[in-house]
Amino acid sequence: MYRIGRSYPLEVVKRVEFGVYLDAGNLGEILLPNRVAPEGLEIGDSVKAFLYLDSEDRPIATTKRPRVQVGQFAYLQVVETTHFGAFLDWGLDKHLLVPFAEQHVKMLEGKSYLVYVYQDRRDGRIVASSKVDKFIDDDKPHRFKPRQEVSLIIANSTELGFKAIVNHSHWGVLYKNDVFQRLSFGQSVKGYIQQVRADGRIDLTLNGGYKARDKNCQTILDYLKKQGGYAALHDKSDPAEISAQLGMSKAAFKKAIGGLYKQQVITIEEAGIRLIAGQS
Repeated sequence: MYRIGRSYPLEVVKRVEFGVYLDAGNLGEILLPNRVAPEGLEIGDSVKAFLYLDSEDRPIATTKRPRVQVGQFAYLQVVETTHFGAFLDWGLDKHLLVPFAEQHVKMLEGKSYLVYVYQDRRDGRIVASSKVDKFIDDDKPHRFKPRQEVSLIIANSTELGFKAIVNHSHWGVLYKNDVFQRLSFGQSVKGYIQQVRADGRIDLTLNGGYKARDKNCQTILDYLKKQGGYAALHDKSDPAEISAQLGMSKAAFKKAIGGLYKQQVITIEEAGIRLIAGQS
């Protein structure tokens, strides 16, 4: 089933002077105007197109890629405010409306806000809301697993660290003692599920996947080489010292040296770790 506000690969079914019509199944045939259509499209060709409503609220297609689709969150800039509300730049010619009733705080031109994009049930228009909490239901079941790679949007900062929106659906927490880069409100980053608690709450990490763990191993190996093959760091070292020397958490350090030890790349001594001769 096709929906307004989403992108799909669609088949060209008709050519007209002003564009081509695409088969959008339950939505019928939808025009892709010449100005946004790739040259040389023929009947039977497939093209990826985003479906939305034009200025007269008619379904229309474009090959332009919006910054956000229906059902997703994004950090967007206000380009105009009117008596209807605030209009956001989401990458299309027709700007995205945030009605006054959907503004968490009064939106100002030139400022950027975290919003959720949805299709209004009353008139079918695509609109946005900065009242993001009401679109996240943490009681909704999920199937996130430890070490799973996910997309994150950084939201509020707390005493613990940062709240982040996980895959546009749930809240998760990034703990500040496990963050070694600058994060800003609305920023999109790749992360990993660290653990799912018994109550379903989600703990996150920015370096909890296998690739990231390999990166941590390489960081340790590079450091050992610079230190002549030995480093006075071990599993009892102060977390602040590990962070200062290697830029990673103590938990990440312990996992990495455990992996290197199993691969017989290093030895773990009482006062530090040592690179085995001939290893790199």
